[in-house]
Amino acid sequence: MNLDVLSKNENQEITVRVKKIISQINDLITQKHFQPGDRLPAERILAEKFNVSRRSVRVAILKLESYGILISKPQSGTFLANIGTVAMKGMIEDILSLGLPNFKSLVETRILLELKAVRLAAERRTELDLDRIKATLNAHKAKLESGEDDAVQEDLLFHLAIAKASGNVTINQIMIGITPQIIVDFKKYHTAYDDLDELRINEHLDIFKAIKDQKPNEAEQLMKKHFKLLYEYCGVS
Repeated sequence: MNLDVLSKNENQEITVRVKKIISQINDLITQKHFQPGDRLPAERILAEKFNVSRRSVRVAILKLESYGILISKPQSGTFLANIGTVAMKGMIEDILSLGLPNFKSLVETRILLELKAVRLAAERRTELDLDRIKATLNAHKAKLESGEDDAVQEDLLFHLAIAKASGNVTINQIMIGITPQIIVDFKKYHTAYDDLDELRINEHLDIFKAIKDQKPNEAEQLMKKHFKLLYEYCGVS
């Protein structure tokens, strides 16, 4: 998996653009008196109406899908979820009021998700999952041992492989969604800890072994220990 890392300004620009399209979709729903279960116009039509790219419309639709407001059906189109107009309006207003998460909130979210994910991974992992995790573990180790400046992306790919091994699609999706901004902020906030490279490698290996041996309690405790050390060096309590 390749992680395209955007700067904070780029993320803000995308957020502003997507929010504008979501607001326009909301206005369209109101103006056309769409009801739960109704189909929205095609992406091409929305892009022309809003004078934006189809890709931007798609990103906005995917965001609304992630909140359960829209449902895309292959070969059929995009539909309003059956959640009621009052609830839908309130949810869209909440989405539009959201700002970019700060580093601490991202870290807290990541820890909560990963402690559950590593337990599930230890219970559910397949041989293919183990191969994926081992590959990212090896890539992280190789990057650190090469003497290059950092291995933040390789580190997080190891954790994303664990999220995938959890078998929980929602955890996996959220982790993928928050990881790029974590990379940006991690590089900004962390202090040098080259002396801990060997320890980080060993902690990853211990977590991998607990998952392989299907020991969820041990895997969770090892992940807690891993996070405590790393985020002390980032100045996040």
